[in-house]
Amino acid sequence: MTRTDVDTPTPSPAPRERRRFGSSGLGLGFVIKLVLVALVDALGVYGLLAAYAVGHWGIITTLAIGLVVVNWVYFSRKAIPAKYLVPGLAFLLVYQLFVMLYTGYVSFTNYGDGHNSTKSDAISAILLQNDRRVEGSPTLPMAVVQKGDELGFAVIEEDGQVWVGTADQPLEAAPDAVVQDGRITEVPGWDVLSYAQVIERQADVLELRVPVSDDPNQGAVRTQNGTSAFASRSIYTYDADADTMTNTDTGAVYRPNDQGVFVSDDGAQLTPGWRVAVGFDNYVAMVTGSDLSAYFFQVLAWTFAFAILSVGTTFALGLFLAVVFNDERIKGRRAYRSLLILPYAFPGFLAALVWRGMLNQKFGFINEALLGGANIPWLSDPWLAKLSVIGVNLWLGFPYMFLVATGALQGLPGDVMESARMDGASPARIFRSITLPLVLVATAPLLIASFAFNFNNFALIYMLTGGGPNFPDATVPIGATDILITMVYATAFEGGARDYGLASAMAIVIFIFVGVISWAGFRRTRSLEEI
Repeated sequence: MTRTDVDTPTPSPAPRERRRFGSSGLGLGFVIKLVLVALVDALGVYGLLAAYAVGHWGIITTLAIGLVVVNWVYFSRKAIPAKYLVPGLAFLLVYQLFVMLYTGYVSFTNYGDGHNSTKSDAISAILLQNDRRVEGSPTLPMAVVQKGDELGFAVIEEDGQVWVGTADQPLEAAPDAVVQDGRITEVPGWDVLSYAQVIERQADVLELRVPVSDDPNQGAVRTQNGTSAFASRSIYTYDADADTMTNTDTGAVYRPNDQGVFVSDDGAQLTPGWRVAVGFDNYVAMVTGSDLSAYFFQVLAWTFAFAILSVGTTFALGLFLAVVFNDERIKGRRAYRSLLILPYAFPGFLAALVWRGMLNQKFGFINEALLGGANIPWLSDPWLAKLSVIGVNLWLGFPYMFLVATGALQGLPGDVMESARMDGASPARIFRSITLPLVLVATAPLLIASFAFNFNNFALIYMLTGGGPNFPDATVPIGATDILITMVYATAFEGGARDYGLASAMAIVIFIFVGVISWAGFRRTRSLEEI
């Protein structure tokens, strides 16, 4: 007996790439990924070139590492989880971590009006801002030129050579410039402005100073009419070796101090200064020794009171309404619930503006219509303004708490409630001992988040009261209803001298307060989970 073995060939499996991409070799998903990564690479290379042009090596290093990581992750078969994590991590690093670290860095500097840039920029600004025409200097024909949005001067020297420069770029020869009848008509790479265009930008033209060379002591070129230029030189001279600034008229010598300004022996200072590290000076000035320190603790106390009262009142009203409309005996509950969430659907900043008009002392709807022409200063009296802020925030915030509490109530176990009723517990006891603790278990994290939100509720304060009524002696426009975040805004942008360093220190303090309170709140939440 013989057996003939017949070998049946088995088809070889298709290559992984063929199964993945199909017969064409490349799938649509791969093409989309390739295009998106190419766009990221293009933007990254542009960022690298821009950062290299200004010498920001920290940005260059970060972008380079980021590009390498993105390309490795999205073209590697071993980094599948990272493909989903990298976008979120990138946004987290840029919009959260970087912002937090940079704010912390600024809080330890004197960054603000008069201290915006580097020491070399401050020296150039001092020399240019205190210039005067060099005695006996000739008047030279010139033209105002423009490249993009940047203005410059093109000047014809006595030998007929044309020189061109800007505020940031000293004069340099322009041999290909065209001069006709003593007028500059064309400068390669530049647009020569007509007289009408010069008039349109007259203020910018008259303020423009074009340095003669890289040495600021050699002066600059300026104009008074846009058609002729003259040499000007500062009354100050800078000695790089001694690091001093000298007034050539009075002989006064100014030396740099640790606050980033040139100061003379008699205490006179030159402006602008430059940015320097000041350690914890901003944090000290926040609570003592500054114009704002007298009001800082008032604003801090009101911030806590506002946040606590906002959460307490909105949660109490929202929970009360949720309990009421959770009763099956009430007819039309869906319609009532829809009406109650309308304030939540209306944009908060617009609602604050509407309430500001309604609370107007002379023409507001509240005084005129509801109170029969009363003259109650809802927004100009400190205590009434605070009451108004709490009331408006209650109107804006209770719908959110109503929705949250309604969801929590509908998730409560019915058998527990029924057992309590059978044991003879009163409705008040059931609410106090069962309903409220179980609702708090579900809503405690949301209450903590609501506290953090109201602690930084900038839009309501700014739109409703603007922080007012203002404190009468404050040098910065802050008032009785300002909270810390609006105080930060006023310090940074609304004061006579913008102080970004002090404002950043306040922002870090806000971060610490919110972080500590949130941490403590979440720890407290764990005890509720044991119920």
